[in-house]
Amino acid sequence: MRDLVTGATGFTGGHLARTLVAAGHRVRALVREPARARPLQEAGVELVVGDLRDPAALARACAEVDVVYNIAALYRQAGVPAATYRAVNATAVGMLVSAAADARVRRVVHCSTVGVHGDVERPPANEDAPLRPGDVYQETKLDGERLARDSVASSKIEVTIVRPSGIYGPGDRRLLKMFRGVVNRRFPILGRGEIYYHLTYIDDLVDAFRLCGERAQAAERTFIIAGGEVTTLNELVALVADIAGVPPPRLHLPVWPFWMAGAVCEAICVPLGVEPPLYRRRVDFFTKSRAFDISRARAELGYAPRVGLREGISRTLEWYRSHGWI
Repeated sequence: MRDLVTGATGFTGGHLARTLVAAGHRVRALVREPARARPLQEAGVELVVGDLRDPAALARACAEVDVVYNIAALYRQAGVPAATYRAVNATAVGMLVSAAADARVRRVVHCSTVGVHGDVERPPANEDAPLRPGDVYQETKLDGERLARDSVASSKIEVTIVRPSGIYGPGDRRLLKMFRGVVNRRFPILGRGEIYYHLTYIDDLVDAFRLCGERAQAAERTFIIAGGEVTTLNELVALVADIAGVPPPRLHLPVWPFWMAGAVCEAICVPLGVEPPLYRRRVDFFTKSRAFDISRARAELGYAPRVGLREGISRTLEWYRSHGWI
């Protein structure tokens, strides 16, 4: 197998690229900054320098490839216009599928997000749940799914959509603030903390990507990928505290003052290109339920999460401590 991984200098893409190399695949990565990608090259990954929005770079990257794993995305950043999100998370996806089809790639596995479902009113949500993206990131990820499917109509290439839930593991930064706050006993919970939270350990997600790239049944399908356990936010932070050997958070604060403060911070900081100290989306962490049904992935892919929540949190916390992040 020869695979192309986009977004390989990021957390998820890097784990996937190294795992594919370890499995004996020939792996290529499309990267913008060769210096940043040097560890990948040392691990045996071939580098193609270029931007996801450049048709010539896409053509070079897709040449003689069997499976493309599109992990690259523009996540939430301050001061980035909506047009840039659409260029990376949507338009470039269609361009990539078209380039892959021209190169006779067999399949594109495109990484989307469960965020396209928005707040889950009747958990657990499956792939057929209503699509209610709540911000420009989620909106453009949904547009990317649609463009990927539209690009298939005029070609023989296969496309598989993966919607992961909250990804975590050694090296992850998205949940670092939660871990750090709990460990340092400075993590107030906004609201009651009874909303659902559903995490996916990075090794399980990488397994799912490989299944989506290799199983015939995955062609033209969409899969929600998540871990095997769902907790409330209260239960999740209590588990982190227990593993860290600290008391669980007890302080609960009302949501609305922080939501209002986030709105004010965004209004002032975003036009100036400054990272706001508080976002409304950070407040959403405490208010939006995230619980998902992975029955389709289990039945059609043979997906079976191997890393339990306690084990995954233990590994992540140990990595954070050993690298001085906590």
